[in-house]
Amino acid sequence: MIRSMTAFARQELKTPWGVLCWELRSLNHRYLEVSLRFPEEFRALETRVREAIGARLRRGKVEGTLRYQPVAATHTEFSLNEELLRRLLEVNSTIEGMMENPARTRSIDLLKWPNVLQVEEHDIGQLQAEAVSLLEATLGEMVETRQREGAMIKGLTLQRCQDIRQQVELVRGQLPAILDAQRKKLKARLEELELKFDSARLEQELVYLAQKMDVQEELDRLLVHLEEVERVLEQDEPVGRRLDFLMQEFNREANTLGSKSVDATTTRASVEMKVIIEQMREQIQNIE
Repeated sequence: MIRSMTAFARQELKTPWGVLCWELRSLNHRYLEVSLRFPEEFRALETRVREAIGARLRRGKVEGTLRYQPVAATHTEFSLNEELLRRLLEVNSTIEGMMENPARTRSIDLLKWPNVLQVEEHDIGQLQAEAVSLLEATLGEMVETRQREGAMIKGLTLQRCQDIRQQVELVRGQLPAILDAQRKKLKARLEELELKFDSARLEQELVYLAQKMDVQEELDRLLVHLEEVERVLEQDEPVGRRLDFLMQEFNREANTLGSKSVDATTTRASVEMKVIIEQMREQIQNIE
């Protein structure tokens, strides 16, 4: 299925520990290039995230941003390390016994001691797993968006293939008339100059002229390229590079057709083809 490389996807998830949000943006690029931004708690996920993106996308410049909004501090639960507090009180009692006039120990001072008051931490492993799961959902949305845009590009490309085919058939149908017009033009020129000419020699010159202006080979190759484009568009794999190469081949044949042209019909067809090919090329540059 044809996929575009231009897409945006956003997914949000509420967890017991806070809100997670993934945003993915992608633009056309020769290869797959991924840049990521994480909160500090999720730095360890970078390798897994890159692997997940690489498994779903083949080409494009992808920017991924993970945002995390923790729950409000008012919901934080605390617990007291009673064993540590008991030991601190014993040590404090010993110190006070050695002093003549000890100051009164305040409970707030004891709570400031490291690890006496413990804040219940969220399960970072579970939170990271939720982030990875949310990433998969966001990637799914991005792939769907790419496929929708890819289907539109495919339709436009197939229509332009038909436009080129019409130009090819137009030129092919005009070739006998073009050759006949050249024959009459050459005879008229000779008669205008009042020169005697050998009919056999004239025919030889006409054969040479016909060979010089023969574009059957270019027209045949254009049809072959059209069939290849239509075949490639049906493949279920990234085909952007192959299609880009075919556009170069199209241009080569259209240019040769124009250089061999001896009449306005062929020249106009060559120009029209090059316009259509450029339109195709601009769209194809967005295909994965």
